[in-house]
Amino acid sequence: MNKQQTKLALVLGCAIAASQGAMAAPNDQLTVAEGAPEAVQTAIQEWKGGERLRGRKDKCYGIALAGENDCKAGAGTSCEGTSTVDFQKDAWTYAPKGSCEFIVTPNGPASKSPIA
Repeated sequence: MNKQQTKLALVLGCAIAASQGAMAAPNDQLTVAEGAPEAVQTAIQEWKGGERLRGRKDKCYGIALAGENDCKAGAGTSCEGTSTVDFQKDAWTYAPKGSCEFIVTPNGPASKSPIA
């Protein structure tokens, strides 16, 4: 397979995963920041309790465990499940809309953009 075919295969794989609603589950190490609105606390608890995310969501960086990101995780990765370390700063996972800025990991707060 040449480089162009590989790129196409990776793009198609991400598109298929996205169309099937592939979303990594939250992990037990995520907590809710103090002072988060009650609606956000409820949304995060339901999500952590196994509720499937519906409706609008945010890409939330730094919250996925290794191999459990939702899609591309920065340079050297291709698509879903390719993050290499827990809480990778450039790997994202979908979180309930409006909740990312209130999620805290063992490494610090989550972010709606890659963490420097």
